[in-house]
Amino acid sequence: MKNTRMEPTKSELEILQVLWEHGPSTVRFVNDKLNEEKRAVQYSSTLKLMQIMAEKGIVLRDESSMKHIYSPAEPEDKTKSALLERFVDSMYKGSASSLVMQLFGNKKTSAEELSEIKDFLKNLDQ
Repeated sequence: MKNTRMEPTKSELEILQVLWEHGPSTVRFVNDKLNEEKRAVQYSSTLKLMQIMAEKGIVLRDESSMKHIYSPAEPEDKTKSALLERFVDSMYKGSASSLVMQLFGNKKTSAEELSEIKDFLKNLDQ
């Protein structure tokens, strides 16, 4: 990937989600999945966006066969961590606790979710 880290747009993230979930894929497969899961998207729009993503270094393009296969340039967890860090820095002045308190203040958290969070925090202390 290029040295200048490009932040994916919302549409690019939708494409990355398909690639992370289903693995290396053709434009046709990605476009079909977007149409099933998100909204109506033209094949030509998906193709153009994936070509731009390859130029940015967000996806890799394997041109060794007749059909080009695209794959994410970075693992899902690395991309999400970088985006979350940037979000917390810009919106919460770097304070993860402020983000968490806002989440709990705005959303009804189920007992099951709270239990999972408590277990996660216990494991962090060990």
